[in-house]
Amino acid sequence: MGKRNKHTTFTDSTFLKTLIQAFEIKRNPLPWNKAILAGVSAAFPAWIGLMLGDLQSGLAAGIGGFTYLYMFNEPYAERAKKLFFVMIGLSLSIGLGMLLAPYPFIFSLMTGVLGFLFTFLFGALKIPGPAAIFFVLVFTITSAMPIDPSLAPMRAGLTLLGGAFAWVLAMSGWFINPHGPERNAIKRVYMELGSLIDVIGTAEFSKERQRALQTLKDTGDTLSRAYISWQNSAEFRKLHYLYEQANLIYAEIIEFYATPDKKQLSVIAQMLRTLANKMDKYSGEPMPFINETDKETNLRLEKMVNEAVLILNGDDERLRLEEEIRVPRRSLKETLAGSFHKNSFVFISAIRYGFILFIAALIAFSFEFDRSYWIVLSCGAVMLGSTIITTFHRAIQRSFGTIVGVLIAALVLSTHPDGIYIILIIWLLTFLTELFIPRNYAIAVSFITPNAIFMAENTSQIYDLRFFATARITDILIGCAIGLIGIFFIGRKSASSRLPHLIAKTIRSQMQLMAFMFSGTKDDVDITNSSETKKMHTNLKNLSLVYRTALGEIPRNQKALEQLWSVIFSIEQLGFLLEAASRKQDLPILKFDDLAQLMLVFEMMAKSAKQMEALGTRRIPEIPGFPQIQKEIGDLQAAMQVVGGEYGEGRNVVHYK
Repeated sequence: MGKRNKHTTFTDSTFLKTLIQAFEIKRNPLPWNKAILAGVSAAFPAWIGLMLGDLQSGLAAGIGGFTYLYMFNEPYAERAKKLFFVMIGLSLSIGLGMLLAPYPFIFSLMTGVLGFLFTFLFGALKIPGPAAIFFVLVFTITSAMPIDPSLAPMRAGLTLLGGAFAWVLAMSGWFINPHGPERNAIKRVYMELGSLIDVIGTAEFSKERQRALQTLKDTGDTLSRAYISWQNSAEFRKLHYLYEQANLIYAEIIEFYATPDKKQLSVIAQMLRTLANKMDKYSGEPMPFINETDKETNLRLEKMVNEAVLILNGDDERLRLEEEIRVPRRSLKETLAGSFHKNSFVFISAIRYGFILFIAALIAFSFEFDRSYWIVLSCGAVMLGSTIITTFHRAIQRSFGTIVGVLIAALVLSTHPDGIYIILIIWLLTFLTELFIPRNYAIAVSFITPNAIFMAENTSQIYDLRFFATARITDILIGCAIGLIGIFFIGRKSASSRLPHLIAKTIRSQMQLMAFMFSGTKDDVDITNSSETKKMHTNLKNLSLVYRTALGEIPRNQKALEQLWSVIFSIEQLGFLLEAASRKQDLPILKFDDLAQLMLVFEMMAKSAKQMEALGTRRIPEIPGFPQIQKEIGDLQAAMQVVGGEYGEGRNVVHYK
């Protein structure tokens, strides 16, 4: 009886906590500019159609305005390519929808295929945003339009025109600040480095160290996406060298200032923040160098910061030489291939998303539901949650927001608006959607729902508000239920069960890279672009994604997963140190016995992770010139002796001894 009460209390508490989290208003800044332009991208094509006397064609073009919703603060080089393919994808989706609408089974199957395809592409390419949902929306919304396959080319063309207009709006900032996203990324890095120095010798150092490392990795990805081989602008070169210098500063802090007996270096921390703020305006007086620090303890770090100042002022010798810079990046083929295999979590998640979406579409279009596409959309929106917890949040938010949104749509449609009022309503609803998405999804859905209904069904004659609202809400609840049931029964512990294998795989890829670096067999090969380095990057990204997903699974061993973070962070830190070392010339060649011992250490750690049991510690040989790598390997080996947890269905709790 006691156990049952305890379990009931826990369940009630967990449900209440989940409910509160679903309606939590986040303190993210409101994106006013993006919200205004998003409204323009949807409403302007409709206004053009109205002016030309063909509002329906204008509304079809306005659907292409969804392209703007995929715009984030990525580099313009990346943005141009991404939004181009988004507008192509949206136009093809509506064209396919018009062609396949008469065939319910094929239509349902294609819904699942599109869900899989776009979920996989967005996951493999690490593209933030709404992923497959708007492609699914544009495809399934055709089921609410008059069935006429002959209109497919015209609808697709109009959507493409609307998408092209949204592309122009999204790229307009390039004329004012072509490297703005990259500059903001570099600014964040130097701010984080200043914060890291502030907490030297305190209990916050470990957490801040993790945050700084993640910022460095994100900034590296940003610069890689911004790099254009045939365009080597002076500003991008400056940003590239500032990023390289930030890596050196971070490594210096970690290697020499991570112990509690080091005093806080307030002057250097303030200088780093000043440098970061200077990123907003290159013009003006040159930034002065540091000249007030304690030479005995801070000379190396001071010199590195002064070199960053030299780069910022434009006085670094490398900027004058104008030599070609090389930014490590993977080809599209390598990136997609790295995620297209049975052990890829991105691939598995995409299959799951597509399959459940297919089932939802099959149910929706096989029965006489009014406006069946709302079932599919709700199912797809719910499954956008990256974890079980966020999926529950999405279901709650979607249900609540939809009820409010359907009532708004019913009231608006009941007034039979026409002319300019239709344009203003579309603009306002799109504006409010984008404005509130960063704060709370439930509020945003209250405007997404009436906007989608209005664009697809603005000619509907609403005579029975109760029937209209009930039908839409019923569709939404059925779609949410299908999404929740599907996620709960298909792979609800998929992430946590893969962690041991992925940890072992990542450790072995680092072992292969170290063997390549320190064996003397590299023969002047570019290590940063080697297959060993690329394999390590792929495994690190997959491991990070799977771990974050495992944290949101139900049920989960929270304590074990938290303990496991020390292992994963050591792996990530080691990856950073190896990548930094790979850029240096004249790497040491380890003796055969030392190299063999090092390989043994890594192999034992990999087996330990795979079997989820401690296999003892091994001596770590000295790596001349790289004591921090040696120390990080030791930290990783030590972390694996204390971590323990339960992974996989029916698996016993395993403890490292």
